[in-house]
Formats: sequence, structure tokens, C-alpha cells
Amino acid sequence: MVQLLVVYHSQGGHTRKMAEAAAAGASEMEGVRVCLQEALETTREDLAACDGLLLGSPEYFGYMAGALKDLFDRSYESLRGLPRVFRKPYAVFISAGNDGSGALLHIERICTGFQFKKVQAPVIAQGPLTEAALEQCRELGRTLAAGCEAGIF
Repeated sequence: MVQLLVVYHSQGGHTRKMAEAAAAGASEMEGVRVCLQEALETTREDLAACDGLLLGSPEYFGYMAGALKDLFDRSYESLRGLPRVFRKPYAVFISAGNDGSGALLHIERICTGFQFKKVQAPVIAQGPLTEAALEQCRELGRTLAAGCEAGIF
């Protein structure tokens, strides 16, 4: 069974809804177990154990949420260079007040340091959260789950 980890931080609720939509999409796939967790509750063991990773953050001042950065900071040294982490597939979703590019840039830089493998374009929901953005998150989850389950990623 493939394990997909959906990690997010949310204060206003938009990113949480996006995370739930991504998890719901991934859960539609047979042979996939989905773990939906807040970033502050996620451990390095969770990162190491999953087969694929969806990362969600609001955009704060052109940057990712501090809780997501905290997860990366807590995990990096102990996971760096481990075969179980190398080339782990990931994708990103962002709830943005602006364009989300700053938050995305920093998340992707850190993922490069972990040697994760970006396998999908991000979902960036600008402004009020729409049903179309939530459907994009469901599709993001479905696609990552299917790719991990099929061994494509």
C-alpha cells in the first residue's frame, strides 16, 4: 500500500480546505493510504515513511507559513541524504493573497535541498477560495496518488 502525506498549515481555513480536498482526491485511488496532518504535528518519521508528499501553505508576506518552515528545519539534518527521502515525489498547493510566487519559490528551494522530486505543477488559489481551486486540489491529490501507486513517480 502506498502512503501519501498531505501536510499543511492554516489559520484562516482556506489552506485547510485545500488540504482536505487534496486528501479526498488522493483517497479515491485504490491502494493508497492518505495521512492528512498539520505541519506542527508532523515529524521527520512521517516525512521518511511516506511515498509521496503534498505540501500546503498560505502565503504570508510573500513567504510560506512558519509552521511549514519549522517542519523542514526540524527534519532536514536527520533526513539529509537518506535513500528513503531521495527523489521522493512532491507537489505544492498555496492559498495566496497575492500571487503565491514567493511562497512557492521558498518551498521549492527547500525541497531541492531535501532532494525531493517535483512531479506536478502547483495549485495556487489567489484571493477567495473557489470550487474550481478545490477541484484542482482534488485532481492534484488524485494524480500524485495514482503516480505513486503505479510507480511512475
